[in-house]
Amino acid sequence: VAASIAVKSLRAFQRLNVPILGVVENMAYFVAPDTGKAYYIFGHGGGATAAEELKVPFLGEIPLSIAVRQGSDDGEPVLISDPNGEMAGYFREAAGQLARQIGIQARRFQPLSVM
Repeated sequence: VAASIAVKSLRAFQRLNVPILGVVENMAYFVAPDTGKAYYIFGHGGGATAAEELKVPFLGEIPLSIAVRQGSDDGEPVLISDPNGEMAGYFREAAGQLARQIGIQARRFQPLSVM
């Protein structure tokens, strides 16, 4: 359901000629702390499928995490509270992919001339 809502929203932006930099799948899976096994509790591949359908890059998956939820509640993101932690790494990777897409988009657009 969430992926279909995201696709509808992104299509609306595309109709308005708003560049879409890509799709990041948040809460993509849960890693069991006792086994380290990933469980795709909301289904698997929704973000990649949405990106393919919209013809935009898939920028990655971010797992469901108690640390992210606690940091959000406390107003301190994991990039601040645990900058070298695993969750910070997921966000860093997504941010790197996003930065690459910004660079690609910037090269596609010509600067406007002011007369």
